[in-house]
Amino acid sequence: MYKFAANVVKGFLSLFGRIKVYQKENLPKSGSYVIACTHTGFVDILWLGIATLPTEIHYMAKKELFQTKFTKWLMENLHAFPVDRENPGPSAIKTPRKLLKEGKVVGIFPSGTRSSEDVPLKRGAVTIAAHSDVPIVPAAYVGPNNFKDLFKRIKPRLIYGEPIQLPEGMSKKEGMEVLMQQLDKEMRALQDKIK
Repeated sequence: MYKFAANVVKGFLSLFGRIKVYQKENLPKSGSYVIACTHTGFVDILWLGIATLPTEIHYMAKKELFQTKFTKWLMENLHAFPVDRENPGPSAIKTPRKLLKEGKVVGIFPSGTRSSEDVPLKRGAVTIAAHSDVPIVPAAYVGPNNFKDLFKRIKPRLIYGEPIQLPEGMSKKEGMEVLMQQLDKEMRALQDKIK
């Protein structure tokens, strides 16, 4: 279902302009990892999933998207899993850790909200990667955010940074703080690079 849906969406979005992808060679060739991308609208989620093929991303998504039977079915078939953003419980970490242990790739939008303004990164991506002992691949998207932007034919661009990992020789708490700052810095730098 995932690959079929991705190809349908790719065909639709390509009507408005093809995406330019930079530095795809930074994606690990094997093993699990967390991909952390900037988030300004629903279109970035779609393009990230398409650009990363043949690798399939398991997205963390707000629980509200699972409330009707149809959207729940759709989300699950697109490899999304729910998280309560207001009160994240143990499952917010448990589900992605299980997926990473199975060798899957987990996609997180660390700002946790669709915004074009500077939003401090939430700790989720770093916490999950650190406790799963996997790298984080920072990514940035610049381009159309919604249907209105698509019709303006704004060119979409996506860039992948080099994988970053929990620094060695520090306590997990200190290391996570350093990793958090590094991720924030990398994502801002990547966004500036393709603006």
